[in-house]
Amino acid sequence: MLNGKKSWPVVIHSGDVTLRPLRLRDQRQWSQVRKINRIWLTPWEATLPQTPGEESSRELPHYFEMVNAYNREGRANRSISLIIWYQGQLVGQISMGGIILGALRGAHIGYWIDERFANRGITSQAVEMLTEFGFRSLLLHRIEINLRPENEASRRVAEKCGYILEGQRPRYLHIDGQWRDHLCFVKENPEIR
Repeated sequence: MLNGKKSWPVVIHSGDVTLRPLRLRDQRQWSQVRKINRIWLTPWEATLPQTPGEESSRELPHYFEMVNAYNREGRANRSISLIIWYQGQLVGQISMGGIILGALRGAHIGYWIDERFANRGITSQAVEMLTEFGFRSLLLHRIEINLRPENEASRRVAEKCGYILEGQRPRYLHIDGQWRDHLCFVKENPEIR
């Protein structure tokens, strides 16, 4: 299932699902999937809050900047952002961010899926694959999935993958223009005590 590498690029295969880094040549497919799913994803998407002393017109990075940032973060083992491919088609994205080694040895996972491929078990499979990578290759102790309480589909993914509800995080992330409460689900590595 794993390619056995800790170094970048990370590529993980399991059955019909492949997780691999976003490439410059994926721009057309990625942009098309994002455009088709704009309404579907907006309620769950991170936004940039206005903070004192910063420009009011900050924007998310353009595609080229995003790919470069993902590669830079992946090489440094700070964050691993991968595209979800199902039967050779780009259907979503999954990231393991906030990777911390040392006394904590933890990270968090976030994901999105093309609405046309929702409820097929693909997201759950991708979460299981990336969790396994985090536990076996990075030797992480714990991984979190933080999700909005009203996101029932994401909650089902976390529970199906064996993540346990740890608690609530009030006003945790800036999503869809406001600071939103999140539920924190956690899975611990059974091999690390």
